[in-house]
Amino acid sequence: MKNRRALLMMGLAVVLGLLAVLLASHWLLRQTPAGKGKIVVAAGDVNLGQRLTPEMLRLAEWPAESLPQGALQDPAKLAGRVLKTSVLRGEPLSEAKLAPAGTLGGLSALITEGRRAITVRVNDVIGVAGFALPGNYVDIIVSTQQDAGDRAFPQSRNISKIVLERILVLAVAQEVGRDETKPRVVNAVTLEVTPEQAENLDLARSVGSLSLVLRNQVDPQPGVTAGATKLTLLGGPHDAEPVPPAAAPVLAAAPRPVRVAKAPPEPQRLCSGVIDGTRQSRECF
Repeated sequence: MKNRRALLMMGLAVVLGLLAVLLASHWLLRQTPAGKGKIVVAAGDVNLGQRLTPEMLRLAEWPAESLPQGALQDPAKLAGRVLKTSVLRGEPLSEAKLAPAGTLGGLSALITEGRRAITVRVNDVIGVAGFALPGNYVDIIVSTQQDAGDRAFPQSRNISKIVLERILVLAVAQEVGRDETKPRVVNAVTLEVTPEQAENLDLARSVGSLSLVLRNQVDPQPGVTAGATKLTLLGGPHDAEPVPPAAAPVLAAAPRPVRVAKAPPEPQRLCSGVIDGTRQSRECF
């Protein structure tokens, strides 16, 4: 009797223990792991300028202590938004990587507010052998003939001068992707400029030939130059400022002639000759 009762109590304890384990494991499986949250990431590589669709997005767990600033948590609110920067698979999305709501896709979504996009014709030389890719910065050189009429330079002369600096390349041909590192020889490059720079660039390409100069992306130093001419290129005399005409020399006054006093003439004397025998003499009074 006692053995049966003990066995019954042991069996009941085992059943209750198994039931507690099952309930605890089921509860843990339904809970988000501690210290983690869910954010919206890219389901695949997405290029800038593309409109987002639900298939391009997914939720991913992320450590709560290292959540990216501005990370989004509702993928439904991102449908139809346009990216203004390329993202890779698994990269978190934030408001800073999106164009304003209502922006249409394409190149217009990439232009910074207050700026413009202008396209210039290039070739394999002007386009830095195809290394002027979207996202790079370039300087623009114009080679033209300087007008005559300046007092310092009375004759026209050929000159090459940097007219625009640190200009962002938005697109090459019809491509705006910025993840390419191989050179691409194209016939047109689209640049992001201010309205004033757009006017200067349009004038520069009408008065001379343009060349692009690739520059370091993190170098903000301006290249202040006076331009290159035939004289500076061939090592001739440097262009100098005009020299004012020399004043007419002032003639010194001629020295006055020095008058030398003449000695007074000797008084006229009376002389007579004396003959004494064979001697003859002369006496004056």
